Amino acid sequence: MHRMWLRIVLGAVSASCIFSAGAAGQITASQSVVSDSASSSRASAEAPAPASTPSTPSIEILQPAAETPDIAIDPASLLPDLPKLPDAKASLIGGTVGRLDRVRDQITVQVFGGGKMKISFDPRTHIYHDGAEASLSDLHQGDRVYVETILDGSSVFARAIRLKTSTSAGESQGIVTSFNASKGELEVHDALSPQMVKIRITSQTRIVEANRSASTSKLAPGTLVAIKFGPRHDGGEVASEVSVLAAPGDSFTFAGQVTAIDLRLGLMVLTSSTDHKTYEIYLDPSVLTIDDSVRPSVDVTVLTRFQGNRYVAHSITVNSPVQR
Repeated sequence: MHRMWLRIVLGAVSASCIFSAGAAGQITASQSVVSDSASSSRASAEAPAPASTPSTPSIEILQPAAETPDIAIDPASLLPDLPKLPDAKASLIGGTVGRLDRVRDQITVQVFGGGKMKISFDPRTHIYHDGAEASLSDLHQGDRVYVETILDGSSVFARAIRLKTSTSAGESQGIVTSFNASKGELEVHDALSPQMVKIRITSQTRIVEANRSASTSKLAPGTLVAIKFGPRHDGGEVASEVSVLAAPGDSFTFAGQVTAIDLRLGLMVLTSSTDHKTYEIYLDPSVLTIDDSVRPSVDVTVLTRFQGNRYVAHSITVNSPVQR
């Protein structure tokens, strides 16, 4: 557009220069029109200017072409219409994001308990961050997620990805695998890490249970603990506080909203209405029968027993809706 306008302008300027030179009787050989006779050209050049004013040739003023406005194209409109997802029961996969491949539209999940799984996604996949609608840009390596998966042909496809906010630095929660009292070494299996977490316990470490002081004898294998720690000078970690959350055989009652449920895996994810944290509750068909009333978004009260590495439901009560 700009180059075409430049050629028009230059052409108009050149025509103006030729006309001015001709009016003054100073047209050069390169500017004049060559006639059939050289003598005729010389006679014309030496002839005196006529008394009358020469007629002014008409000059057509060219207007620039109108600018064409930019047209914004939505990239999504270039994609073909995607078919509706099959109406199949979803399997719930929990783990941490190992890799997010936006070119191949795949997410690699480090599954809790070991192993990796590649899961496909596309614009049909719903993403939630602590229950609220989110986007793919909210997912990062190391994030803890629950993925509702279905089989789409021969590939595993994510119908929904639910992102759970990770714990902050300096905090850990997991199951005690061993405790060496003589060395003050506590080993914990944290679900967010594929490696065992080793933390030093010193005389300055506070051991608490139900907001009361407790002894290190509570740190038996299979105990669920929450740890606050800081770095040591030798690069290790030292615990400032260890909270005993549950010991094997303890009973706990949870009340809140069902986030997801998978009867084939025997797993229910519940968001507590008390502390707003997410808990995994296992469903043992030999202990409890689940009917269709227990489904996502329903408020329930669940009586569980801690079995060393998980909460197992012993009764589930669907709470009645609030009367208004």
